[in-house]
Amino acid sequence: MRKIVKVSGITILVASLIGCSSNEQLATSGAGESQQPAPAQQSENKETLSSSPRSSSTALADYALEKTSAPPANDMYFKDYGTNTFVSTAKDRLSTFAADVDTGSYTIMRSFVQDGTLPPAEAVRVEEFINYFPAAYPAPTNQTFAVQVDGGPSPFQKSNQLIRVGIKGKEIAAEDRKPANLVFVIDVSGSMNRENRLELVKRSLNVLVDELQPTDSVGIVVYGSEGRVLLPPTSTENKNAILSAIAELQPEGSTNAEEGLMLGYEMAAKSFKPGAINRVILCSDGVANVGETGAEGILRSIEDYARKDIYLSTFGFGMGNYNDVLMEQLANKGEGNYAYIDTFSEARRLFNESLTGTLQTIARDVKIQVEFDPKKVDSYRLIGYENRDVRDKDFRNDKTDAGEIGAGHSVTALYEVKLASPAKTDLGTVRVRYHNIVSQKVEEIAEPVQVQSALSPELTFLASVAEYAEILRDSPYSERSSLPDVLKLAESTATGEEQLEFVSLVRDSMSFIGN
Repeated sequence: MRKIVKVSGITILVASLIGCSSNEQLATSGAGESQQPAPAQQSENKETLSSSPRSSSTALADYALEKTSAPPANDMYFKDYGTNTFVSTAKDRLSTFAADVDTGSYTIMRSFVQDGTLPPAEAVRVEEFINYFPAAYPAPTNQTFAVQVDGGPSPFQKSNQLIRVGIKGKEIAAEDRKPANLVFVIDVSGSMNRENRLELVKRSLNVLVDELQPTDSVGIVVYGSEGRVLLPPTSTENKNAILSAIAELQPEGSTNAEEGLMLGYEMAAKSFKPGAINRVILCSDGVANVGETGAEGILRSIEDYARKDIYLSTFGFGMGNYNDVLMEQLANKGEGNYAYIDTFSEARRLFNESLTGTLQTIARDVKIQVEFDPKKVDSYRLIGYENRDVRDKDFRNDKTDAGEIGAGHSVTALYEVKLASPAKTDLGTVRVRYHNIVSQKVEEIAEPVQVQSALSPELTFLASVAEYAEILRDSPYSERSSLPDVLKLAESTATGEEQLEFVSLVRDSMSFIGN
């Protein structure tokens, strides 16, 4: 079902979400109440934005209205977390948020664009666009993380500075990875028969299993109308048994996600290996229609397992009938990561090229806090991370849940900053606080904030990615830019297959709206 709502004074088509009532924030799912933006970040609801001159964002809205018969957004569930606004350092000099390595929002966008349409604004989380592209940060030598801070004049607003805060996790060779006790929880409900999504699940898991080592084990739980054990925990020395079980998967019945997840967690708990990787891997389209299907109900059931070091990774499949809200929140509360697999190439990227980082967590409850000097910085805006906000006073509250980071993973956050003076050094301090999985101790590191006379090519490319996401989500801060501007910047700095693919996606997006 769909609704026509007002966005910045323009009528736009968006997906209607589960449990949305007349007094809720538009485009939120039934997964709990609409979250109120924290004062420190001053997140802005799209419903309250003022009308603006025509821009690429306006053209996107017009385009969405024309696509009322397009099938991709039929039953796609997303949530609008608002947009961070500029914060005066005189009122709040601290910006605090949880680290996030999720990438699902970017690949969902890619799937929409490659299907010939644009994603709903609510599907766009800027930080997941940025973090899809691993940054070339130097790896730490004698510690868990290395911090890099750089910046320069913003290519889209020359009077402002664009500052990048990046952290890089220590790398672990595949042969040094801990043994893994994995439980695959696989959605085999009728909806997984659409678009051959279950076949993509099979091929994806085959890649993962092929990369496992003899010290690892795999159990498989499936769920349709009810959950059942397909394969008890089995050593990967018997890889053929695991692959045969995967090959037998067939779609069946309704979707009892809760029962399937609980059965998977019970298996992981019974086969728990101290000092090893204990992880549940959920493969689903997120659609649940049997059992306690609201996200809050399922979340309450899995948080205890996360506290017992049984983590959850969620991998989404399918278009046209997909619950992004549930899949992301399950991963967040299950202390794991969320990715959306739209192609077999994406499966190889996650399970072949980045398997150690996908499986082995090196730090949990990773929080980042930037303290700006009010004498040098007038105001700042964190680009993205609206649903990862942490209260400033909870930065050193080590009971506060935050993000988890795997081996070799990088996290990037971008700030748009208005300077109060010409100074470009010692603009503030970046602090990263986390629970070290190895030492079981809380550690904190810091790095000064400074900018340069120009952006590096890598940061310039990431600026184009962030601006593209801002345009897609109709951000008021994208009014002065356009997709041709983004394309020009991306083309001038893109290197490698993934970045060149992004250039192609921007070009395709322009063709949709006549730019």
